[in-house]
Amino acid sequence: MSVNLKGRSLLTLMDLTPEEIRYILDLAHDLKAKKRAGISNYLLKGKNIVLLFEKTSTRTRCAFEVAALEEGAHVTFLDSGSSQMGKKESLEDTAKVLGRFYDGIEYRGYEQQVVEKLAKCSGVPVWNGLTDVDHPTQILADMMTIEEHVAKPLNKVKLVFTGDIRNNMSFAWMYGCAKMGMHYVAYGPKELFNEIDSEMIKKVEEVASYTGAIIEITDDAGALKGADVIYTDVWASMGEESQIPEKIRIMTPFKVTMKMLKATENTDVKFMHCLPAFHDFETKMANDQKDLGFDIREVTDEVFRSRHSIVFDEAENRMHSIKAVIVSTIGY
Repeated sequence: MSVNLKGRSLLTLMDLTPEEIRYILDLAHDLKAKKRAGISNYLLKGKNIVLLFEKTSTRTRCAFEVAALEEGAHVTFLDSGSSQMGKKESLEDTAKVLGRFYDGIEYRGYEQQVVEKLAKCSGVPVWNGLTDVDHPTQILADMMTIEEHVAKPLNKVKLVFTGDIRNNMSFAWMYGCAKMGMHYVAYGPKELFNEIDSEMIKKVEEVASYTGAIIEITDDAGALKGADVIYTDVWASMGEESQIPEKIRIMTPFKVTMKMLKATENTDVKFMHCLPAFHDFETKMANDQKDLGFDIREVTDEVFRSRHSIVFDEAENRMHSIKAVIVSTIGY
């Protein structure tokens, strides 16, 4: 089947078919191999993209900038302090203006409705660099990394997301696994089960019914058995300090430890994390909370630095997979 993504936005993987996701992954692997070989086709020569960041980032910003520049595009970065969007100018008006200047728009921020409105009003492809409920470019990088390290097709892979199972990474993985026929386990506190949107689960299960995906939500440690990947994300973010005591109470049993990896009964299980991670006390936030008596680490340093960890390959692949997204939607 022929795939053509020219002019398309990437707001969520739920908008793509499995064949379209496969196309982006194959292109990402190809572009990575060409970069390693020193080959560039300048597939974005003459293109201009703008990055709108309401939330800070290391990997997403750097990945978009390097990916675009390597293929010949020009990049403009606008954070909340250097744009009038939502302050002196409406979101709709900003989108229409940027659509006249740029060939593509990346947005990283809060509400999914913002990235959807940018796509609706700008007239150019818009790429979701993270919202409160989704992170599709991260999942593409993660799938690419799994294909490099797990000797199975994606539809034979079992991935367990442990910890805060109602955050954007858990949802994004649920979407990706459903689309690609994977076995997804959300393994976390029972207290969080009812906080997961039932309509979202219904949509995911509809997709899974035709792709063969398995979607589970559980607090049963038995679900770890047979996992190919253990995945987690931070429990506490900046600005949520008041929630830390309660989060530590319910999340600590789901911290990634060597004991958890052994419970998979897979000696080659992989550990993944979208980063940044609290795995030691070398960050101000982790150290400050330690002084208050709270251990906010979602993964032990032993696991993070072990042979099981592929987090830095995963981080690098943000750039290759994002390059594939940009090239496939606005490239020549």
